[in-house]
Amino acid sequence: MQIEQTDLKDAFIIHPDVYKDERGWFTESYSASSFPLDDVVFIQDNHSYSAKKGVIRGLHIQNAPYTQSKLIRCIRGAINDVIVDVRPSSPTYLKHIVVLLSQDNMNELFIPKGFLHGFVTLTDDVEVCYKVDAVYNKNSERSVLFSDPLFNINWGEGEFTLSEKDKAAPLFSNADIVLED
Repeated sequence: MQIEQTDLKDAFIIHPDVYKDERGWFTESYSASSFPLDDVVFIQDNHSYSAKKGVIRGLHIQNAPYTQSKLIRCIRGAINDVIVDVRPSSPTYLKHIVVLLSQDNMNELFIPKGFLHGFVTLTDDVEVCYKVDAVYNKNSERSVLFSDPLFNINWGEGEFTLSEKDKAAPLFSNADIVLED
């Protein structure tokens, strides 16, 4: 496995070792013994399916004490995964990156606590799996409008499909986000 530091502090891309032959391929998608952070313990796996290209899920975060680190991978289709650093003391505060995750590149994105997270599907029939290190807590869940001009995120071209919750999400300045930072 190769670890690639992104432009955002503490966030990185994992390029797993993939072993291919005439039968197909094998990869170890996660191993606690080789994961580069000893203090992150994943406790739950989540799996989402999006039927159509142009589905946006996000931008989401959970307030303290339920903030989550995530390990994201796209196992079917392709997504542009978007993360925004909203940790006030971080040198990359309010900066974002967009990372292509797909069934073809098999890369994974580690998102530390204190980041907004979302993605847009680039193909039909997309499945995303991700690990989290804290339980889901509905009362601590927060959303930020995906098109908040503060971030100026390029989600791509075309029409997008969002949940009613994500369509009605506030701007970051009104999102009531509370971190442990």
